[in-house]
Amino acid sequence: MLEEVERWLSTRSWSVADRPPHQLLAAKQRTGQTVSVVLPALNEEETVGDIVTVVRHDLVEQIPLVDEIVVVDSGSTDRTAEVAARAGARVVHRDEILPRLPAVPGKGEVLWRSLLVTGGDILCFVDADLREFSSDFVTGIVGPLLTDPGVDLVKAMYDRPLTGAGLSGQGGRVTELMARPLLNMHWPRLAGFVQPLGGEYAARRSLLEQLPFPVGYGVELGMLVDALHLAGLDALAQVDVGVRKHRHQDGQALGRMAAAIYRTAQLRLARGHLVRPALTQFERGEDGFEPRTYSVDTEERPPMVEIAEYTERKVA
Repeated sequence: MLEEVERWLSTRSWSVADRPPHQLLAAKQRTGQTVSVVLPALNEEETVGDIVTVVRHDLVEQIPLVDEIVVVDSGSTDRTAEVAARAGARVVHRDEILPRLPAVPGKGEVLWRSLLVTGGDILCFVDADLREFSSDFVTGIVGPLLTDPGVDLVKAMYDRPLTGAGLSGQGGRVTELMARPLLNMHWPRLAGFVQPLGGEYAARRSLLEQLPFPVGYGVELGMLVDALHLAGLDALAQVDVGVRKHRHQDGQALGRMAAAIYRTAQLRLARGHLVRPALTQFERGEDGFEPRTYSVDTEERPPMVEIAEYTERKVA
């Protein structure tokens, strides 16, 4: 049994230092592959500009690895769109993409729609709330896709310090309490992924367009599980990019995230339906604890190859 577990944990893993930028540029020029960096953003004016600036300077101007930087605005009420555009990104509002299909709230919805407004053979997703951002996040996860035709999806792995708590590597609470147990019990071949829920990953368009996208927080787990079944474990990999610093959410927000992730796993286990697609949490009010009930995302977008506008664009 232990030997079987060790085999499952043998996920293809590298360090960002294994593929220096000049090697990646040579591979890109040799293969002719194009790269799109996509930042899904909702009220991230404090951080999105710095991320775009670093990517543009390091990977567009200094070493031309990235062909386009696209920020998909998910309905921000702050200056996210203005800051991102000033930093050099092309900004597209979620509602402008595929307008015949009304958008629903959620990160997965934005990532799904981004396939329609980007042109890269490789799509690199980066969360817009990262602090002290390094372009290593991009070169790290794009590297195996540029140099190894057998790799289809690459996740970033990193330490996640819990800001202000003095606990090195103790971030990723939903990962440890929900996602990792689910993967170990139900999809043990994915147990070797250090950050299965991380928002920094890259994949070939040819894979992404065949995957359904949970519209909310379950998108990362759903994508990893579906990619395993579609492409196989050998096509999946991870790269160590160091340390990830970002804004942490409160416990109740994490509870809602965990519920969405559990629902995503449940549908993939049984392709059934939640008995009660909602989560009730409690907050102390003037009269004691008061219930607050939130709906759990139950919708998924179909593979993009089933969308007429997408297939028409590919033909054109």
